[in-house]
Amino acid sequence: MARQPRLTVPGYPHHVIQRGNNRQLIVLDDADRLRLLGLLAEHAPRCKVALHAYVLMDNHFHLLATPETQDGLPQLMQAVGRSYVRYFNNRHGRSGTLWEGRYKSTVIETDRYLLACMVYIDLNPVRAGMVADPAQYPWSSHRHCIGQGVDRLVTPHALLWNLGNTPFSREAAYRELVRAGVSPQQQEALTHTALTGWALGSAAFLKGLQKGTTRRIAAGLRGRPRLSKLT
Repeated sequence: MARQPRLTVPGYPHHVIQRGNNRQLIVLDDADRLRLLGLLAEHAPRCKVALHAYVLMDNHFHLLATPETQDGLPQLMQAVGRSYVRYFNNRHGRSGTLWEGRYKSTVIETDRYLLACMVYIDLNPVRAGMVADPAQYPWSSHRHCIGQGVDRLVTPHALLWNLGNTPFSREAAYRELVRAGVSPQQQEALTHTALTGWALGSAAFLKGLQKGTTRRIAAGLRGRPRLSKLT
């Protein structure tokens, strides 16, 4: 069965996961981590993609990104993926693939899931048992969002700005969201939809999104029927 195309919708946030092939390591040291993040910082503006949150783990990474164009996100992932594999193979004396096939992504409903997705991404190192507090992990956007650093890779989403009228109040409100965490249901939904490509949101959101594409966007929805050719 042919795999369905990814769903990319300009102006909407997308949760992206890229894994190492067979869950192998995609970074071996801090030099690799800096190179991968540098490539994201270099290519995101060129591809007109705003990165709101990220976490770089040892064998995969997550992004929360909003593309301005239909092709922006695929172009970003292709440019970063190819450049990084060349660098990684040359530096470590290896050849062949590094990634587990295509990156995974899904469109998420902004008001309902964007902040939850940010928290989910920030808590990845905690769930993995690497740190007790996400602020202890240097390879994510978390410390930028709580005012403990400046990260040129991050473009704050408007919903983050809406958490408070001052930087201090926004940072405190976001710290509280992270402290509260995400529910098991939210965690499962965010993981499952990113890996399957189904869109994530309310029934009304999914219905509206489905009207704009023939691609099926959720398990319970059919794609918009194609028009029959006149004979």
